[in-house]
Amino acid sequence: MSLSRRGLLAATGAAGALAATGPAASAAPAAARSTRHRVRTGFDRLAADGYAMLSGQRVGVVTNPTGITPDVRHIVDVMHADDRVDLTAVFGPEHGFRGTAQAGGSEGRYDDPATGLPVYDTYLKSGQPLADIFTTSGVETIVFDIQDAGARFYTYIWTLFDCMQSAALAGKRFVVLDRPNPVTGRAALGPVLDKAFATFVGREPISQAHGMTVAELALLFNGEFLQTPVDLRIVRMSGWDRSDFFDETGLPWVPPSPNMPTPETALVYSGTCLFEGTNLSEGRGTTRPFELLGAEGIGRGWAEAANGLDLPGVRFREAYFAPTFSKFQGKTIGGVQLHVHDRESFDPVRTGIGLLVTAKRSWSGFAWRPDNWIDKLTGSTKVRTLIDAGAGTDEVVGAWRGELAAFRAVRKRYLRY
Repeated sequence: MSLSRRGLLAATGAAGALAATGPAASAAPAAARSTRHRVRTGFDRLAADGYAMLSGQRVGVVTNPTGITPDVRHIVDVMHADDRVDLTAVFGPEHGFRGTAQAGGSEGRYDDPATGLPVYDTYLKSGQPLADIFTTSGVETIVFDIQDAGARFYTYIWTLFDCMQSAALAGKRFVVLDRPNPVTGRAALGPVLDKAFATFVGREPISQAHGMTVAELALLFNGEFLQTPVDLRIVRMSGWDRSDFFDETGLPWVPPSPNMPTPETALVYSGTCLFEGTNLSEGRGTTRPFELLGAEGIGRGWAEAANGLDLPGVRFREAYFAPTFSKFQGKTIGGVQLHVHDRESFDPVRTGIGLLVTAKRSWSGFAWRPDNWIDKLTGSTKVRTLIDAGAGTDEVVGAWRGELAAFRAVRKRYLRY
């Protein structure tokens, strides 16, 4: 039997994923473990098993540039080259399958030049319209493989939710290939969404930093929120510990979106993304989005006030910068840069609230976005109204204690690591 190019690539991909580790390996202290390909993603394990879960199925993949192997090949290219997988379609989320679109954009419907596969656009599509796309594509099984950032308002987890819901409507099977939460899976933090404020940056009542992997979220969505559960399968990782930050996984980082360039961005994002709901720049258009925050007219007073909070694990530097796009494009503005010096004790959500409180108190020009986008990001009016009433960081954070405890109890049932 001759070995085709597709077969050769398939054999290479499977060989790289065979060394799966068991629970004993993940129980070792993180500092004592090698980070060289220690974590095997859901795709690695699927390939190592010869794609048995996809056998006899016409397959479509929901993915973006983060759907890669440890040797940075894209899973679509790998599966397309493998005779054991009948890959017939790709579905692109916000920013697109190949990642060419900025925030709030997508790539539309096209044929992928590299593989010839039809690429369908899922962005801002849900319910029956998205179910119709799945039906039109002719797929029988939909596979999801996208790197998340760990925050409720990062839209890929709601692409997951919408695709699960629409797959159930279309009678399709749904497979989630797991990847690490880059900021650990240790804890759920922050306010829980009030369903009255549901949007694409938060469909269901989960906390602002959920502390879950995409496969765990899929189980939660299916068990708690979908009126018609989908036929769901998950492929777990091996070698991942809930206390692992991304740089301890041995996996390569690909920016999940244009303004998420590094794992350090993800570390602060679930707190500082709240500045999207204000008239301050959240650092878009700089090389440090969500780590640089500022506006015209802000001087050193904000950094001093923020440092005065003595927030754990982080310090604030007076900073000046000129965004190349987005808010204050081309203008030099003042503000702060976050420097996380102890990520174990750092609380991104508390930090984001502290920065909002001190920004409003130290800069007379502070304002919320006129559309009250902050309410969509935080999941209710609570944060905005408390800060407007003069509440301090402790009072604002304390306001969600009960709802967070209730969510943590639900969340615990769906944890798999």
